[in-house]
Amino acid sequence: MAETYEKLKGVLDAGEGILNLAPTWVPRPFNKPGHRLRLHPDDTYAMGMKRGAIVERWFSSITKVETEGAVPHEGMSFVNTCGDPAQTVLFKEFVDALGADLYGQALHDEYGTWPMYSKFYDYNEPLFHHVHHCEEACAKVGVMPKHEHYFFPKQYNNHFGTRATTFFGFDPSVTKEEVRARLKDHELRDTRILELSRAFQVKPGTGWYTQAGVVHAPASLCTYEPQWNSDVMALWENVVGSGEVFGKDWLYCYLPEGREDDLDAVMDAIDWELNTLPDYRARFFRPPVAEDSGGGWKQDWVAYGNPFVAAKELTVEPGCAVLVKDSVAYGCLCVQGRGRFGPFVMESPTLIRYGQLTADEFFVSHGKAQEGVLVKNESPVEPLVILKHMAALGSGSPDPKQ
Repeated sequence: MAETYEKLKGVLDAGEGILNLAPTWVPRPFNKPGHRLRLHPDDTYAMGMKRGAIVERWFSSITKVETEGAVPHEGMSFVNTCGDPAQTVLFKEFVDALGADLYGQALHDEYGTWPMYSKFYDYNEPLFHHVHHCEEACAKVGVMPKHEHYFFPKQYNNHFGTRATTFFGFDPSVTKEEVRARLKDHELRDTRILELSRAFQVKPGTGWYTQAGVVHAPASLCTYEPQWNSDVMALWENVVGSGEVFGKDWLYCYLPEGREDDLDAVMDAIDWELNTLPDYRARFFRPPVAEDSGGGWKQDWVAYGNPFVAAKELTVEPGCAVLVKDSVAYGCLCVQGRGRFGPFVMESPTLIRYGQLTADEFFVSHGKAQEGVLVKNESPVEPLVILKHMAALGSGSPDPKQ
């Protein structure tokens, strides 16, 4: 163990407290790709036709994909240690070996690990009405809840797909009995459950917080999604607008032993009060909030107002530099421009081949975040824009009610 610690600590020290992460691609057997991930079009099905198109990229992840057929470590991030794609090391090995030296004592004391990750999901069609089980339901089956936050980066949304609206929960006038009656017919007919929901037009450069237990059908934008370490979900919509059909096995998921076919257990997965809040937008819509700025740079909060995850957007103007300090460890992704990130070259890629390393994704250790990372924009014309995801604990993320 000591040998492993010293080896991995040496990699971290060589990067001055920063790790360069390799792209982590995730296919899904549903929907259609939006082709906004900057993945080479020849590689859309690089993980096999049976697995489906690659429609997601995961960041600073120690979480494994739960989709059937996923290979070992799928969804988990790897660290570029020497510039050779064949010599990358699982990010979880760094998390397990370095512990608090990597992600901070407060997170170690509270969670015992790095507790979150982020992703891009990139679907051309809107997603199905689905739920990530509430905390109580997750506790009954021994899985983590999936609290998540959406942000719609302008740099990755050259088009909005087929529907730029997201459905959240149900209209406040809807009753539990109405919803249960629709779900009861899941195997008999198109339940058209979205008729009971409510939709909001989404706007690039803004976001929403979605707490576990809220049924939702996300818009077809490429979405940056900081979230808790979980991939648990159940589908409540059996016939999606794109024509896809989902059977009973997608609805009756992650249920307690002995209640695998119990519709009441399915209903128990949601938080009814949250789903029917009359002021849902006021509670959970998240426009950017300025954190700090200076000569030629600014940093905004883009995910905030919850106890789980947070995110920032750092913009550095052409030819400018800033020593930017954060109170906690974070993962980050360069979405526009080029320059230097500490000792590393940083650049947002134009086109990525499957299996290729990139210079756009990094993880900054707790100590380095507090010491500060020198960020330089080396372009004479284009802003350098970085998205930064972190656990909310100790981050100082604002409370929208204040």
